[in-house]
Amino acid sequence: MTRGGIETVDAPPASLRIDVEAIAGDAGRRVGSDVVSIEEPLEIRLSWHDGEQRLEQSISITMRTPGNDGELALGFLAGEGIVSAEGDVRFVEPCGPPSPDKGIHNVVRVELADHVAVDPGGLLRHFYTTSSCGVCGKASLDAVRVHVPERGETPFSVPAAALQGLPAALRTRQTEFARTGGLHAAASFDADGTVLRVREDIGRHNAFDKLAGSYLSAGGLAGYGILLSGRASFELLQKAAVAGTPMVASIGPPSSLAVELAEDQGITLAGFLKADRFNVYTRPDRIL
Repeated sequence: MTRGGIETVDAPPASLRIDVEAIAGDAGRRVGSDVVSIEEPLEIRLSWHDGEQRLEQSISITMRTPGNDGELALGFLAGEGIVSAEGDVRFVEPCGPPSPDKGIHNVVRVELADHVAVDPGGLLRHFYTTSSCGVCGKASLDAVRVHVPERGETPFSVPAAALQGLPAALRTRQTEFARTGGLHAAASFDADGTVLRVREDIGRHNAFDKLAGSYLSAGGLAGYGILLSGRASFELLQKAAVAGTPMVASIGPPSSLAVELAEDQGITLAGFLKADRFNVYTRPDRIL
């Protein structure tokens, strides 16, 4: 969202060409070039009204691939439970001057609608317990369960053959991965197995946030499946749970806690997705 409209895609450079010295066995050395993905910090600043005055605070800094920064910010806020609908946000805009070396805006400001309540203390701690913080899986599942909105069963199913076609369809849409080989992707797909939207980023969680943010004005991801280009981690499944998606398919494997979370939340989880086979870990009834 920008002032006066909905932000769908903003496209600063996501990769750059650099000089390299290529070494190939007995062929020796040669001077050449390579295209690498850009990695830059993004600061998300939040503005909200506390009933008396408007406050502003920096709430997150993440290393990301530039592009779709507004969507990334909205997806992050949705995953943290701060916003849930387009009407919760007044606008999103770049903030401050561009970086002097690449000309990229590395700060984005989100101004919330006056009715959205924000706990300033809560912004200083991560919203969920993650699998790396040293607590048990049950505590992690309980932490997610508290913050997932109540939803009914989503009527969503996909033919197995359609799922098997997703990896090839994703590859044709991963424009930056084709240039650099260095980006993750998150994509939405429908019940026919058609890839609808793709977002790429050097961070897999950022790619998911960009995708989720792009759907905030369309009612969210509750009616779509999610395809992940890599592994299915606990953090990505918790984002999927908050977003309400009924199915997550990953080209890589899931973690044990991701499987537990999918089972707990009634999400169909498929992994090792290939053109000729895949594994289904939870809720196989949605795969025809």
